[in-house]
Amino acid sequence: MITDPHTSLIQRCKAGDQQAQFELHRKYKSAMQRIAWKFTHNESEAEDIVQEAFLKAFRNLPNFKGDSTFGAWLKRITINTSINHVKRRQIEVVPFDGTEPSQPVANSAMTDTQISWKSIQHAINKLPSGYRQVLKLYLLEGFDHQEISNILSISEATSKSQFCRAKRKLRSILQHQFPQYEAA
Repeated sequence: MITDPHTSLIQRCKAGDQQAQFELHRKYKSAMQRIAWKFTHNESEAEDIVQEAFLKAFRNLPNFKGDSTFGAWLKRITINTSINHVKRRQIEVVPFDGTEPSQPVANSAMTDTQISWKSIQHAINKLPSGYRQVLKLYLLEGFDHQEISNILSISEATSKSQFCRAKRKLRSILQHQFPQYEAA
């Protein structure tokens, strides 16, 4: 059992105290909104996702056992809600900070061609859904395979193998788009 700094608020929420719910919402809303925005790159959709995530959290609060902090538990709910939203709406997921790298990605073996971030995004979006989710959670969000396995309800070995397959498939897509591209 992990000690949570908001244990008393959580207990009050479990007892149906709406003021405690408002307080938890106030404490975590902006952090959860940043997470949702990373998936949608749309402020209003991120707000909707956060509201849905909080509703799920408060509805399932009796199931919260304290194996993690409330913030970590809510983050997992927000990520899962964001992933489901993206699947439902088939919205293009953008990089974690919403900006393009200042320099195009280039390989030392490339001479005349540099691959733009937009081309890489396009190639990533061509990946099968499972590959794409694992690749983005690992590379863009910085989760490790154990965390990804919890988020996506898959085994850690599946996360690792899908990540390897995603890299291989991404390399193949880029080589097809840019024949002179030679991946390291």
